[in-house]
Amino acid sequence: MESLEKEMASADLCDKVDKGSSKCEVEDGSRPSTPLSDASDDSFHSLEDEDREMPVHESEPSRASEETDESSEGCHPSEIPLIEPDGKDGTETPEHLHGDDKTSENSWEKLVTQEQDEQQQIEDEEEEEEDFVDEEYLKDLELNMSEEEKNAKREESQTHKESGNIKFKAGQFQEALTSYTAGLRICPLAYPRDRAILYSNRAAAKARLNLKKKAISDCSKAIELDSVYTKAVMRRATLNEETGNLDEALKDFQRVLELDPVNKESHEAVRRLPDMITERNEKLKEEMLGLYPVVN
Repeated sequence: MESLEKEMASADLCDKVDKGSSKCEVEDGSRPSTPLSDASDDSFHSLEDEDREMPVHESEPSRASEETDESSEGCHPSEIPLIEPDGKDGTETPEHLHGDDKTSENSWEKLVTQEQDEQQQIEDEEEEEEDFVDEEYLKDLELNMSEEEKNAKREESQTHKESGNIKFKAGQFQEALTSYTAGLRICPLAYPRDRAILYSNRAAAKARLNLKKKAISDCSKAIELDSVYTKAVMRRATLNEETGNLDEALKDFQRVLELDPVNKESHEAVRRLPDMITERNEKLKEEMLGLYPVVN
């Protein structure tokens, strides 16, 4: 019996061993063989691992950004150089041109006007120097002059006057003006009539050069030297009318009639000018009322 039980136990044990061996073969056969190459190792990495280990390729703008950041690295924002808005060379805009466009334009116009006024003033001064006559110097000079010396100076001034008259008739008005000025600079003050003629002649040359205001000034000097110099008064009357000084022109024409009652031109002017003055005054009155309307 015992022997029979042992044989049965031995048989059961063999069956179990056979079944276990068969099971192991099935599992081994289903398991894939492990590759031996390095590439096979990478095939077992998960996608998550690939994302983590794969090198990231950055775009060109990012690289440029990094280069910019590197160039400014270590610089405080206040130390970064700024582009000057005033000009390529970094020069400062003049103070008068700062502000809005209208202000800059007005400032520019003021500068241009100022420069033009300064230029005109320089030109006027130059013209005054050209025909300036220093009568104080002549006065001091005559104190120590003899009558013979004065007469010699007078004759020399007459030579300049005659030269001026010739140039005037030839239409050389600037040259005539220069000759008359030369005569005034040497003609003694002791001969006011001669000097009055020189001033009046020079006024005629200035009038032809369209220097009418200066011509009026020369006429006035001539009249101061010779109050009955009808030709100078007549010349100033005409110039006053041409420049719009109607009231002064009327007075001068009336003065001419006192000196020369038969002067035809003065008679016509005396009849013409009062109406012109009235018309001018009415026009000025209307303009003033337009500027300052009467409020009831």
